[in-house]
Amino acid sequence: MFQRHYSANACLLPICSLYGVAVTTVEGIGSTKTRIHPVQERLAKCHGSQCGFCTPGMVMSIYTLLRNHPEPTSEQMIAALAGNLCRCTGYRPILDACKTFCKVRSSGDRSARLGPLVYMHIQVSTSLFSADEFQPLDPTQELIFPPELMVPFATMAENQPKTTLVFRGGRVTWISPVSLDELLDLKATYPKAPLVVGNTGVGPDMNFRGVFHPVLIAPARIPDLNVLKYTNDGLTLGAACSLSLVKDILTNAIAKFPEEKTRVFCAVLQQLRTLGGEQIRNVASFGGNIISRKSTSDLNPVLAASNCMLNLASRGQRRQIPMSDIFADGVGNNTITPEEILVSIHIPYSRKGEYVSAFRQAPRRENALPITNAGMRVLFEEGTDIIKDLSIFYGGAVSATVCAKETCWTLIGRHWNEQMLDEACRLVLKEVALPGSAGDENVDYKKTLMVSFFYRFFLEISQSLKTMPEHVCCSFILFYDHCKSNRTVLFLPGCAGCVFLTVQDVDPSQSSQDPVGRPVMHQSGIKHATGEAVYIDDLPSVDGELFLAPVTSSRAHAKIVSIDTSEALKGAGVFDVITHMWELFESTVPVLLCILQVICVGQIVCAVVADSYVHAKQAAAKVKIEYEILEPVILTIEEAIKHNSFFEPKRKLEQGNVDEAFETVDNIIEGEICIGGQKHFYMETQSMLVVPKGEDKEMDLYVSTQHPAIIQEMVAASLGVPANRIMCHVKRVGGAFGGKILRTGLLASVAAVAANKTSRAVRLILSREDDMVITGGRHPFMAKYKVGFMNDGRITAVDAIYYVNGGCTPDESVLVAEVSLLKMDNAYKIPNLRCWAYVCKTNLPSNTAFRGFGFPQSGLVTETWITDVADKTCLSPEKIREINMYKKSEQTHFKQTLDPQNLTRCWNECMEKSAYYSRRTAIDEFNKQNYWKKRGIAIVPMKFPFGLGTPYLSQAAALVHIYTDGSVLLTHGGIEMGQGIHTKMIQVASRELNIPMSRIHFCETSTTTVPNAFASVASAGTDVNGMAVKDACQTLLKRLQPIIEKNPTGTWNDWVRPVNPTECVRVLQKLGYNEYMDWEKGEGQPFTYFLFGAACSEVEINCLTGDHKVITECQRSFKSNVNKIEGAFVQGVGLYTMEELKYSSEGALYTRGPDQYKIPAVCDIPEQFSVSLLSPSQNPYAIYASKGIGEAGFFLGCSVFFALRDAVTGVRNERGLKKTFALNSPLTAEQIRANCADAFTGMVREGPCQHVCPEPLRLCYGNLSSPSQISLMVFL
Repeated sequence: MFQRHYSANACLLPICSLYGVAVTTVEGIGSTKTRIHPVQERLAKCHGSQCGFCTPGMVMSIYTLLRNHPEPTSEQMIAALAGNLCRCTGYRPILDACKTFCKVRSSGDRSARLGPLVYMHIQVSTSLFSADEFQPLDPTQELIFPPELMVPFATMAENQPKTTLVFRGGRVTWISPVSLDELLDLKATYPKAPLVVGNTGVGPDMNFRGVFHPVLIAPARIPDLNVLKYTNDGLTLGAACSLSLVKDILTNAIAKFPEEKTRVFCAVLQQLRTLGGEQIRNVASFGGNIISRKSTSDLNPVLAASNCMLNLASRGQRRQIPMSDIFADGVGNNTITPEEILVSIHIPYSRKGEYVSAFRQAPRRENALPITNAGMRVLFEEGTDIIKDLSIFYGGAVSATVCAKETCWTLIGRHWNEQMLDEACRLVLKEVALPGSAGDENVDYKKTLMVSFFYRFFLEISQSLKTMPEHVCCSFILFYDHCKSNRTVLFLPGCAGCVFLTVQDVDPSQSSQDPVGRPVMHQSGIKHATGEAVYIDDLPSVDGELFLAPVTSSRAHAKIVSIDTSEALKGAGVFDVITHMWELFESTVPVLLCILQVICVGQIVCAVVADSYVHAKQAAAKVKIEYEILEPVILTIEEAIKHNSFFEPKRKLEQGNVDEAFETVDNIIEGEICIGGQKHFYMETQSMLVVPKGEDKEMDLYVSTQHPAIIQEMVAASLGVPANRIMCHVKRVGGAFGGKILRTGLLASVAAVAANKTSRAVRLILSREDDMVITGGRHPFMAKYKVGFMNDGRITAVDAIYYVNGGCTPDESVLVAEVSLLKMDNAYKIPNLRCWAYVCKTNLPSNTAFRGFGFPQSGLVTETWITDVADKTCLSPEKIREINMYKKSEQTHFKQTLDPQNLTRCWNECMEKSAYYSRRTAIDEFNKQNYWKKRGIAIVPMKFPFGLGTPYLSQAAALVHIYTDGSVLLTHGGIEMGQGIHTKMIQVASRELNIPMSRIHFCETSTTTVPNAFASVASAGTDVNGMAVKDACQTLLKRLQPIIEKNPTGTWNDWVRPVNPTECVRVLQKLGYNEYMDWEKGEGQPFTYFLFGAACSEVEINCLTGDHKVITECQRSFKSNVNKIEGAFVQGVGLYTMEELKYSSEGALYTRGPDQYKIPAVCDIPEQFSVSLLSPSQNPYAIYASKGIGEAGFFLGCSVFFALRDAVTGVRNERGLKKTFALNSPLTAEQIRANCADAFTGMVREGPCQHVCPEPLRLCYGNLSSPSQISLMVFL
């Protein structure tokens, strides 16, 4: 019997629902103690794991796919990973591992008819791993379904009826009935009890929103709710069928029946493919999606438009209603009574002359709630283009799915032509009212999408009717995959394309034992993949351990009148409420707990400690805080400027005579750009375990941090004890990106005070929502600039002001502002330059360090005015860049000497390898042929100075032990957070001691072994710690030299065994760089060396929705660092195009979880990812010519931003729109659509009386899955 395997999210899966189910976790498929599964092995050896926190989820998604499909297709592979997120790798190495299992389909394969591009070029980068080392995948060796479960169920099926399951907990009762009658009785008894199948609706409400249900009814075992039945007029599916099952059933039906009958099925299937991820679809029920009536459902509009019927049942009654009825009167609709159960859904066959389509636009293509969606159906009088019946439903835009019924009634009897289109769009805008004020950009975008969707529907049907207007260029491809041979996928998943990596080989003369320069697997890679890698929340419970839940402010600026903890203290398991802490923070800059005043939403006011996380969270929700609002509440940069609210000092850099230069230039432009913030979204949230030792006020802290020394210092200050009583331990960190330094210290201090007060161990693991609300992120920027230039494109003067939103405390904000000034020139020599940086004090959570540290913002500003100059001079942006680029050895604007030779080489080689000019020509030709689809291209250079500005920030230490058995224990001050620093340090020690890496072990980073180490930040960890390890090893070898000289032919063990333990056991070596900056003089040597790069990106935009796709990426890097450049690049694309933070007018963060805040997923990465290294490249300032590349690649993501700008420019030029326009970051689909102004956007702005078609409609939709390109070259 075939057994189906399903991946699922453990956090949503109720254990009561698993009766009779065999559950396999990552630990069950393989471990280092038994055998490693091929999935685990390949993911690790393909470098698909960095911080490792997301790796078990990746493993299980791939494993599940292989259990069901041992030779998966590219499409199946992408679908399996669509529900997984990774913040480190950029996904390419994960896909490399996946593709080693994929079967390449031939063009004659029937399944290849899904679309011509789906299976093209399944190429795998093998230069970073050897596929010959992989163990084969043998399905016969996999786990079987447990016989002890199989036998009772078989017996039960044959001999006895199923029995009702009842599980009773302390607060909740779970009932799983086995018949429909029993279910109806239960529903009558408990009318408010929700039905739970997949728990994707009820679960989040209970877990994250505090909703409580004393009784839960689970109907998944009832046959009537799992029915599959074909009838003469359609298909009936049980309400408890999972979305994955529905997807499979519809796919089979489409292959079985003629196209004319399956148009409804195709439209529903199209929406199912992007609804959630595989893990959600595997458990979420078809009926639950309908009955919840959420406006964000992608299924409801198309099901309602398709005249689907709902079969309802209650005690003593059965009835059938059209699905459209439940949306008839909006949110308050009571068509379905509380006692009624949705039993099944009937999906009709489409009829002759009937056409159905579904549309959606979301912040991310897959696994994202829609901004707006739609379902549309039209039925024509036989043999004509006269509308007999029409249905239009919209979702997402309003609080419930809504029907444009007046519009539909009005249009019945009309011909399907442009006059009908014009009237339909006006009627829809008039009928469907959206909440929000007039002129609200988001509302305007949703309205534009509504009419754009109808226009797309009009074109689809016109093509089917063969009545496309003569002036429409019909290269239009249908917007959904019908799974027929003549259909094509609209947007292919991003990773079905090629991956090209060009990496440097090691010198042939290098010893085979020397690991430096080789693509060595992450030392913890296998443990990441098997789930054996230990993070903070994996640490075993300590006897008497308590859990801490913070209580945060709901006001941005207020005086606290009172805190009532009485109800919280009555809660089950509550031990204490920590409130009076503010006086303990006198010696630290920030104040975490304060009983006097709050200065941002999310500030911790007090904290509850209880015997479980659940009890602590329940009690925290019962704390009542009374506020007195204070003025002003400052949230934005504009408000900070108005109230003169800034942190000191303000910084300025200036060279040349700016004012005089402006008098001699040919042209002057002025502009402004706003750059939004970005959340770190590390996979492991802020986590710590504090364990009091019981004597001498000693305390062990196990913390997920980049900076153990600052944690030690802040906790010691909070407790009023010397730092030598606080021992901070870090094994590994599940991602950080700058976000786990001061914020972590403040949270650790709260936990430490709680542990000190209670004399119990305290664990604090923030939920994703709390983490995003409490902590800050990347600084939002607003820049104003004035640029003077000559007619030939030479820029001679720049005057700029940067405003940086620092949040409510200084944190690292002034340093970020300084770095943004120092790096503002990017790759350009500007003879006369002046720039100020102001850090705004606002009532938002304090913003902090983030990958790139100010350069991603200031660099984007610079490239923006470069592009503005190009627009004004009518020269191409790349020409302006070439004219103004550093070309000879000269000083930067802060008087540090720069040799730009490799910058020029990078630029020229990127131009050549990307075939920039030929692609530019091809794009221009493409854009002439297409009206609603445009391509753009941009090439951007980069100069990235490496260094931290002051010597004390660039210091590092290493401790090396050699034991008499020849093994070596290595410790250093660096933190492993995905960059593989421990692996690299072992490589260094291996080379210096000339012993295999297998003989060297790294235990943990601890303040007890390497004190006062600086944070692992700015990609400096390998450089500074590597030098310290090298020096320590060389010192040890000098001590061993007399023994080696006596026995030159001996082995390592021979040399270390006779050593006197007191003579040569350990060496602690400190080393660092000498960097400085004098801000009074505006000069210095703040950086050790410079990295250079160039990126070329090609994109394609959909002018009707603003959606875009990036498909090819070409980079230059080396060996294991390739992943870091790719990961940084993808994270940069997120900042510049996708990751948007939204706040209420009161300062509350709206985008506080993965549902609202979208980071790039596997579907968003370039379809072709090419990486190469400019060779030869030496760096005398770092260990073995290493380069700190972890941050440099981030900025190159802006090449996508400017490629999008180029595409929008093409649209505007064609439509005769104003040439100068401003684009802000992130450049979302909404912004792209607004700047691609047309009759639709004009009608939305000016009102529905405006006509849609003042000029002939034009359409030139080529294959919307055709590739856009990114080529990226980085010199390292």
